[in-house]
Amino acid sequence: MKPTVPSCEFCRTPSEFKLEIATAFQPIVNVMTREIYAYEALVRGSEGQSAAWVFEHVSDTDHYHFDQKCRVTAIETAARLELQTRLSINFLPNAVYEPHNCIRATLRAAQETGFPLKNLIFEVTEHERVTDQAHIRRIIQAYKSFGFTTALDDYGAGHANAQLLLDIRPDIVKLDLKLIRGVDTDPWRQALIRSYVGFAEATRTLVVAEGIETLEEASTLLGLGVTHMQGYFFARPMFQALPEVPEALFEAVHASWKQSFN
Repeated sequence: MKPTVPSCEFCRTPSEFKLEIATAFQPIVNVMTREIYAYEALVRGSEGQSAAWVFEHVSDTDHYHFDQKCRVTAIETAARLELQTRLSINFLPNAVYEPHNCIRATLRAAQETGFPLKNLIFEVTEHERVTDQAHIRRIIQAYKSFGFTTALDDYGAGHANAQLLLDIRPDIVKLDLKLIRGVDTDPWRQALIRSYVGFAEATRTLVVAEGIETLEEASTLLGLGVTHMQGYFFARPMFQALPEVPEALFEAVHASWKQSFN
């Protein structure tokens, strides 16, 4: 979606997006060190309604103010919960018109709550196709200049393809759950993910596997060299709370990995 008025108009115009939203959090874990690497902020309705329910209430003209509200709500909630690690926030590329202007509310929220800018991760997520990949590249470059970590979400599905990866060169690549599902029994998936790990090592990029649901998936991925993971196996998103990951889950993954790969 292209803006229908000059980009600075969106920053100056009061928001008409009145839907109250809240944030749920899901951990991204480093299985090797058995630590929580970050929490991803996931939009919810004010009473815990799903993200899909929220997006049903977002019109094409709401994208800018909705995106801004999601960021600020996530930062304010994380600060209130005294989040001590990284916070990963999804953003809509089509809702960012001029990166240095559109980031002002984010910077203000972090300053007012005392949330460290160095702990912010911004994930490129696409609910609609972005044809101007140069625009996404400018956003990523601007965010890196602010000291933010950048990530490409849902890699391997939809529009998050190799060309976009090469264009924007993020710090983190999140492998879509469609690549992960059944990886423990599929040599093709294993070979593909092994190649991504090799690419990540060569480019100093971090690979995160999304959508982990079973012990077998987690231990297979660890054996393939993927150390950072996210999914229901470790913890489901919690509404306005920071879920912990039981040590027993890490123990189980390491035990299964050693049995299968050593």
